[in-house]
Amino acid sequence: MNPEIERILEKLPGLDAKGAGVTLLEGGITNRNYLVEVPGQRVVVRIGGDQCHLLGIDRKNEHACSSIAARLGVGAEVLGFFEGERALVTRFISGQRLSPELAARPENLRRILDAVRRYHGGPAFPGRFSPFDTVRNYHSQARGRGVAFPPEVPRALDLLSRIERALGPRADLRPCHNDLLAANFIDDGAAVRIIDWEYAAMGDPFFDLGNLAANQSLDDGACRSVLRQYAGAVRPADLARLHLQRLASDMRESFWGFVQLGISKLDFDYGKYARDHLQRFLAGAAAADFPRWLAEAAG
Repeated sequence: MNPEIERILEKLPGLDAKGAGVTLLEGGITNRNYLVEVPGQRVVVRIGGDQCHLLGIDRKNEHACSSIAARLGVGAEVLGFFEGERALVTRFISGQRLSPELAARPENLRRILDAVRRYHGGPAFPGRFSPFDTVRNYHSQARGRGVAFPPEVPRALDLLSRIERALGPRADLRPCHNDLLAANFIDDGAAVRIIDWEYAAMGDPFFDLGNLAANQSLDDGACRSVLRQYAGAVRPADLARLHLQRLASDMRESFWGFVQLGISKLDFDYGKYARDHLQRFLAGAAAADFPRWLAEAAG
């Protein structure tokens, strides 16, 4: 067994690590995730990357948010947190991991939004999240590490500032996940469970909705359906906020990729990831509805 995994497992009471089977789980581009199978149970050991604090990740906060999500029946049961090893151990959720296409199906969106409403109305999370502050921080981090930016970046940052001014400061912050990728949704047969709470914090619930829309490539009709299920009505200002936060989500993803170019050692094409999301943001901001969204959100 990997000595690092063995040291972590030895700290868990009631778990016999002898003869455990360990499998590296696919899909992690910030952390390493392992499925550990021991007699009678399966657990996931999640080990954070070396410089994740530069991405705004606080492992204590992740542990706290994961624990709250578990108590609400939204996330996986937390079995242990070991700060020195940057390790979080959770119960393995048996079920189907959704794809963006599956997550976008109306029946699955309804179940995902059931979970989102539950943690949005739950106990407060530690920390605060703003996509605009995050992009500014990522830009500064990447620039300080010599990352080369495409020529469109100044225009994109100006457009993002216009979105931030239109939305204004949010007074009623809610507990938010802030990373609603399809890969973080697991259908356990009874409900859709959500994993990976490393970016979770208090924030604008419309960022969660916009992030959900961006990651599942939802069109305007699907975004309207999201609002009907989430809020019971489609108000023009709410729809505008959702679309603008969907664009802000793409900018966050783009600059996450740029800063990873300067700090990550993982074998992943962060440059393409950053450029793809930047182009998607610019295409969205070039939409004919963009000026109306700004006006309706500000109003």
